[in-house]
Amino acid sequence: MLFSIYSENQFSWTPQTNPWVFSEYSIMWFKSYRITFACLSRMKIYRYPWTRLYSTSQTTVDSSEIKTFLALAHRWWDEQGVYAPLHSMNDLRLPFIRDNLLKTVAHHQPGKPLSGMKILDVGCGGGLLTEPLGRLGASVIGIDPVDENIKTAQHHKSFDPVLEKRIEYRACSLEEIVEETAETFDAVVASEVIEHVIDLETFIQCCYQVLKPGGSLFITTINKTQLSYALGIVFSEQIAGIVPKGTHTWEKFVSPEKLESILESNGLSVHTVAGMLYSPFSGYWRWSENTSLNYAAHAVKSTGQEPPVPAGFVFRGETEELHDKDSINPGVQEALKK
Repeated sequence: MLFSIYSENQFSWTPQTNPWVFSEYSIMWFKSYRITFACLSRMKIYRYPWTRLYSTSQTTVDSSEIKTFLALAHRWWDEQGVYAPLHSMNDLRLPFIRDNLLKTVAHHQPGKPLSGMKILDVGCGGGLLTEPLGRLGASVIGIDPVDENIKTAQHHKSFDPVLEKRIEYRACSLEEIVEETAETFDAVVASEVIEHVIDLETFIQCCYQVLKPGGSLFITTINKTQLSYALGIVFSEQIAGIVPKGTHTWEKFVSPEKLESILESNGLSVHTVAGMLYSPFSGYWRWSENTSLNYAAHAVKSTGQEPPVPAGFVFRGETEELHDKDSINPGVQEALKK
């Protein structure tokens, strides 16, 4: 493994090997002597869960986007303002998270169905999704790299005494808390976040690390299509002003197929992908079979009994569809029929 070594006069990269890392790699080598060089070249894509996936020098935060969100930090709870679509999105994403998590428990408390569950809300902003998750009974940690966002979230949480014991906010990035929260959470939520990170692979690896075996990862994001560029950037930002200019970068958008590939290659099995459509005229979201604009995904961490197959070794059948309706929760299925 390479570590950055700093001296007063210069930066230098020095290869250093930790004994425990060498021993693990030695075991892996002797057990894998039949692996071809082609397979070994793909090993850089897949990392086994017990290896360290990051260094503290890495970051998934795009510093250029911090300024954009810093300027809007005081506007999170304006339901008619620039974050109105996110307020409205709770009508879809909150039941989506709740219903899928309830599949994993035999019983739940009336009024507090997520009681006993630990959830990490990554890129929580002002707490628009963090608070309703807390009201459902979950213990939630909301993290965001913008300190002013966390201050806004803390201030708004103070109006509801019930949330004081259920929600904790931290001004930090995901990779900063990976070691201290390894295998801690029943669920990780990254809603409207991955289209802003600079290293999606590392971000997903960190999500894997903090999830318990069998834990769920929930993502909502924007597809990378010509339509998403036309409507998501040109219309929404430059013409209609639904969101501020510069909020999104089309190059960072990710297709469901690419996201699924990254998730599967990092030990997360994709259970659901469903399209989401927003009407700027009504201000409401609805589920859709069309994923060309926005979509939601639910993936589950492997239990650890069998290591996932490296990327490139699993292929979808020609007749298998991305939208597996059997895996979509009943509420989403019913909405798709309308």
